[in-house]
Amino acid sequence: MLYELLAWINELYAPPGFDAFDFITTRTALAAATALVISLIIGRQIIRWLIKMQLKEVIREDIGLHTHLNKVDTPTMGGVIIILATVIPAMLWMNMYSIYTWMIVFVVLVLGVVGFVDDYIKVVRRNKSGLHGWIKVFGQVFVGIVLGATLYFWPEFHEYNTLTTVPFLKEVNIDYAFLGESTGWLIYIPVVVFIITGVSNAANLTDGLDGLLSGTSAIAGVILGIFAYVSGRTDFSNFLNIMYLPGSGELTIFAASLVGACLGFLWYNTYPASVFMGDTGSLAIGGALGAIAIMIHKELLLPIICGIFVVETISVIIQTSYFKYTKWKYGEGRRVYLMTPIHHHFEKLGWPESKIVIRFWIVAILLGIISLLTLKLR
Repeated sequence: MLYELLAWINELYAPPGFDAFDFITTRTALAAATALVISLIIGRQIIRWLIKMQLKEVIREDIGLHTHLNKVDTPTMGGVIIILATVIPAMLWMNMYSIYTWMIVFVVLVLGVVGFVDDYIKVVRRNKSGLHGWIKVFGQVFVGIVLGATLYFWPEFHEYNTLTTVPFLKEVNIDYAFLGESTGWLIYIPVVVFIITGVSNAANLTDGLDGLLSGTSAIAGVILGIFAYVSGRTDFSNFLNIMYLPGSGELTIFAASLVGACLGFLWYNTYPASVFMGDTGSLAIGGALGAIAIMIHKELLLPIICGIFVVETISVIIQTSYFKYTKWKYGEGRRVYLMTPIHHHFEKLGWPESKIVIRFWIVAILLGIISLLTLKLR
């Protein structure tokens, strides 16, 4: 909204320097700074309100991690900070006439509401199970269907709506409409639903240590922002020989807002955390990262960009599957890891929480660099 106002002022009066607001890079920097400042300013106020309302983390005593019991008085639902600090700068600095703006904001807000309701049930109603699983999945599927249908049927995207880039292969794309253009949506929309559901749930599993999800999400946001920027410019996309996506540069501004919000939240979320984001933040963050990747046709890179999320999820799948198999075969369930998600396995090994988080950040940075290398290593 502020971008449109500044553009209108520039068109009428042409004040010196106002042309800079037309550049994606300028608005990206302003969005990141705005998000960081907002999260720092409102973060303290929201934390005080959460404490006043006694919205504290519910710690399960049967999880086997006694070190987490001292977190029982830490306020949760701090994901509200991230959502506000992301959406407000995005709405200020993104182009309001772009479909990218409205779709990414829609994803964050709806999944944020789903997560908020889940946290509310856990914290206020003292129901540790939270929102029924099928209701949570319904919300994720709904978001995926709306996003997928919009991207598929929106006229501006018809030229490339069902294409996606294959990492490490030059000029190789997968077309989801391989059964025919008229039935392409039968493949494309379920793929979008799967990605939104998968990434948001994976982010939720990753959110188990102070600063782990917010830090790794900021790193993933930087990488996706870079991909969105180069994909939205004809010169860079031609030079790198990647798919040119008109208008996708606006997603760079959103990614910058998300990064700034996550970094500001880290001010309060680093060990020992003053606030937890809860499902309110984790579902919204995961959905946002998945949606950006889908909209810039780089969803096949998500296993690398969000590699930490993938490892966390796979560890749970392995643990659960092996336990059920051994219980069926031997009558007693056995485990591969001491505890899952895998960050808890390292806690059981005696690693300090802060050391686990920082090492996971380092791995996330390495995976981000590998993702960027796919632009040239093909």
